[in-house]
Amino acid sequence: MSLVLVTRQGCSLCEEALRLLRSLGHQPELADVDADDSLHDLYDWRVPVVLIDGHVVAEGKITLDQLEKAVGKGSGG
Repeated sequence: MSLVLVTRQGCSLCEEALRLLRSLGHQPELADVDADDSLHDLYDWRVPVVLIDGHVVAEGKITLDQLEKAVGKGSGG
């Protein structure tokens, strides 16, 4: 499973989404929406965005409940 968090510098919602993912035992790959033109075109106003195998499973104000349903509890790594 590929787990990516599309984020940007200074985004408090992004920081919270990362904290929630880590609390579930996941360490997502981080992708900066402002450093990649294609990501920016797709997700500029939508960050944070959680992708599993390239598919959006959560975006915006992400809750722990959303993430538990989407990614479940990981093994820490």
